Amino acid sequence: MESVNEGPVAGMGLYWGLLALLASALLLAGCDAREQAEGGGPPAPEVDVAEVLVRPATLKEVFTGRLSAPETVQLRSRVSGYIEEVAFEEGERVEAGDLLFRIDARPYQARVDAARAALEQARSDARLAGLEADRARKLLDSRAISREEFDRREAARLGARARVAEAKASLISAELDLSYTRVTAPVTGRAGRALVTKGNLASADQTLLTTVVSVDPLHVYFDSNESDALNAQRLMNEGKAPSVAVGMSGESGFPHAGRLDFVDNQMNPDTGTLRYRAVLPNPNGIFKPGQFARVEMPVARLEQAILISRKAVLTDQDRRYVYVVGEDNTAARRAVKTGRELDDLVVVREGLEPGDRVIVNGTQKVFMPGMPVQPNTVSLDEPAGGDLAGQP
Repeated sequence: MESVNEGPVAGMGLYWGLLALLASALLLAGCDAREQAEGGGPPAPEVDVAEVLVRPATLKEVFTGRLSAPETVQLRSRVSGYIEEVAFEEGERVEAGDLLFRIDARPYQARVDAARAALEQARSDARLAGLEADRARKLLDSRAISREEFDRREAARLGARARVAEAKASLISAELDLSYTRVTAPVTGRAGRALVTKGNLASADQTLLTTVVSVDPLHVYFDSNESDALNAQRLMNEGKAPSVAVGMSGESGFPHAGRLDFVDNQMNPDTGTLRYRAVLPNPNGIFKPGQFARVEMPVARLEQAILISRKAVLTDQDRRYVYVVGEDNTAARRAVKTGRELDDLVVVREGLEPGDRVIVNGTQKVFMPGMPVQPNTVSLDEPAGGDLAGQP
C-alpha cells in the first residue's frame, strides 16, 4: 500500500520543479532583452581608414619586346682557298680585328711577288723611256732628229709611266687578296659556331664561315598601341620622358635601365601599333639577341593623380566601388573608375575627391551602406619616384 501512495506525490514534485525551471529561463531571457535594448546593439566594427593620396605621377605601360643585335655579320671568305686554321673558340667573345680563320696564303703570296717584280720592271722601262725622251728633245733642238722621231720617244715615255701605274694597281690588288687569307672579326661581339673546318675549301664570296653578332649594347624592339604611342610621343616632345626600364623572363620587376633612341616614322596599318627601339647596355654579355623582354615606358603625366590602396577597391559584377567614411563615421558606398596600378596603389580616374577617407582594411566588416564604423586612421605608402605602371 505504501508504494501506491508515494507515486502521485513524486510525480507532483517533478511537475512543480519543471515549472520553476521554465520560469527562471523566461526571467533570464527578459533580462537579456532589456540589457540589449538599453545598450543599443553590438559595437561598431573597427576599420582602417586612409585619406586619398594626391600628387603628380608619371603613368607607365608595359610592353613585350625582343632583343636584337645592332650589328650582325655573316662572315664569308673574300678569296678562294683551303682553310688552314680555325683560330677562335666557338661562342666566345671576340674583338674587332681578331683572327678567326686562316686560308692557305702561298698562291696569293706568289702573286704578290710577281706583281712586285712587274712593278720594278715597269719602273725600269719608264726610266729608260724618260732618258731617251730627254735626249730626243736635245737632238730635236739641234735638228739632229725629225719631229716624228721625237714624238715617238715622248709617247714611249708616257706609255712607260702608264705601265708603272698599272703595275702598282696589280700589286695593290695582289696584296689585298693576300690580306684576305686572314679572316678577322669585323665587329666586336660573340662568334657563332665554325661552319667550315680545317682542310675544307672556301669559295670567294660564297662560303659562309661563321656569324658574329655585337652584344654590347643590345637593341630592344617593341610595339606600342596607338593611344599610348601618341601619349608617349607628347612626353618625349616635352622632354619629360625618363629612361625606359627592362625586365627579362624570370626576373621580377624591371631591374635594367635603357634609353629610347628610335621611334618609327609611321604606324603599322595592319596592327595599329608604332615601333620603338631602346638601347640596353650589356657589358657582361648575359643577354642574348632573340630573347624576349618586358619594357616599361612612360605614356602619360598626371599633374594631380588621386591614389588609393588596391585593397580598398571592391567589385560588384563589372562595377567597382569603395567605402568612404564620412564625418559621422558611417560607411558610404562610392562607385569609382580606376586606372593604372603600381604595387599597392591604384589611380582613381572618377569617383573620389581630395580629402576623402576610404576604408583600406576591414571592408568585410561593412555589411551595408550607412553602417557605423570605428575608423583607425592610417597613411598610404608612396612609391619611389611617383611612377605608376600597369594596365588601365
